[in-house]
Amino acid sequence: MKNLQSTLSSPATRIAIILGVVALILSIPLIAMQFTSEVKWGVTDFIVAGILLLSTGLAIELVIRNLKTGTFRTIILLVILLTLFLIWAELAVGIFGTPFAGS
Repeated sequence: MKNLQSTLSSPATRIAIILGVVALILSIPLIAMQFTSEVKWGVTDFIVAGILLLSTGLAIELVIRNLKTGTFRTIILLVILLTLFLIWAELAVGIFGTPFAGS
């Protein structure tokens, strides 16, 4: 357990994990498009989703690096994740009715 903790404490390892998770999440709709016509993502959809996921991952990494422990760190991380989910939902179905909302 101690060895895993020291491995994950390396910033380069965490960045590699973030990139891997983003690629894994983006591969889900890419694979789904091969099997069904109900998933219709274009290049811009993948770019926007990649930017959104990568910026969220890097923001979380920034918080983990700069705030070591505490309630404030947890609150900031929850705000980052809530922002991700609200933006994703707005882009997908338009829950707020903004001009860039999905159809």
